Amino acid sequence: MIKKLKRIEVEEKLKSLGLEVFTPREFRDVFGVPSEIASVFISHNADSGLFLKLRNGFYMIKDSHPSHYLIANKLYEPSYVSLEKALSHYNIIPEVVYSITSVTTKISREYSTPLGVFSYQRIKKEAFTGYNLQQIDRAKVLYAEAEKALADYLYFVDLKKVSLNDRLDLKNVNKSKLIKYVKLFDRPRMLNLVKEIYVEYRKPRKIY
Repeated sequence: MIKKLKRIEVEEKLKSLGLEVFTPREFRDVFGVPSEIASVFISHNADSGLFLKLRNGFYMIKDSHPSHYLIANKLYEPSYVSLEKALSHYNIIPEVVYSITSVTTKISREYSTPLGVFSYQRIKKEAFTGYNLQQIDRAKVLYAEAEKALADYLYFVDLKKVSLNDRLDLKNVNKSKLIKYVKLFDRPRMLNLVKEIYVEYRKPRKIY
């Protein structure tokens, strides 16, 4: 006999399990219902306002407030938060960055969701490291170390996909660790970029 899903009970159980963001497969496994039943229930309750569709195959409980970093981790796997968002978090760049940028081993993607834009840039598998679980914004999320975020960024500078920020603050960056991560990309010009940013960093700063 197929169990009847009740809206209030479904919401309470998803929240109790920490599944504020979920896939139809996760929903099916939690409630032990066939794929068709799960799909119909999710679709109906997305229309009625219980769930919010983030992208194809990913939903959240509408009145919950999941961490945007957690959403970034889950929307496109494998991935971890890095690049400009992480550089801003570590105060390596002075700009405030609102959109969340991540790196992945899959093809590059960008998702525009009701909660904002989530961008993913591809790097080689050999360089997909230098991240860990960090407690940020009320959730444990996969987040780049400061040196890896900078190495990832320099990779895209070297590819000429982004311009080098001329206001990098390197005082809390471990240079040896940065070089270790840069070497994973196997692009000699990136080592020259490291030399360049340290030369610029050591120059006296103008006071306006």
